Amino acid sequence: MALNATIYKASLGIADIDHGYYADHALTLAMHPSESASRLMARLVAYALNAHEIQDLCGGDAHFDFGRGLSEPGTPDLALVDYTQTTRLWVDVGQSDDKALAKACSKCDHMRLFAYLDTAHVWWKGLESKVSRLDKLSVWYLGDAFAEQIEALVERSMVLQATIQDGSLSLSGDAGLVEINPQCWKPAR
Repeated sequence: MALNATIYKASLGIADIDHGYYADHALTLAMHPSESASRLMARLVAYALNAHEIQDLCGGDAHFDFGRGLSEPGTPDLALVDYTQTTRLWVDVGQSDDKALAKACSKCDHMRLFAYLDTAHVWWKGLESKVSRLDKLSVWYLGDAFAEQIEALVERSMVLQATIQDGSLSLSGDAGLVEINPQCWKPAR
């Protein structure tokens, strides 16, 4: 018998001062039985950091959808899809391999990968030269302490405020505040 996903609800207010994007989002996230709470929150953080692209890439004529994630390999964790059903932005979290990243880049206009585990440094050393040719790909690291700090904010029903200024994200909720300073390991060209 397969285990069912656990559903999390998040009311996410975003004040992205860097991009002039201000909006409230009602999100439903399904956490796969083998998914960690830090991975769930990495997907939510990736949403907050990229929500401005609804306006910037698509002029407001698009929507972000959380993908099936771990239960359906080869699909994005988060996808920005425009009215023509074109995937304008493909977002993954974790530590993908070069073949999966190349395949994803062939299916979208832009691809962003957010690594969040403290083992990412070793993974990136082995991957960096293999993905340098992928022009659509940018790789971001959420920080060494991300996984342990972010889990404090996890609740089945969350009310969160994300403030993005000078490239940093402050994510606050009833359980506290987490400061995230994403590092760009590979910019898109």
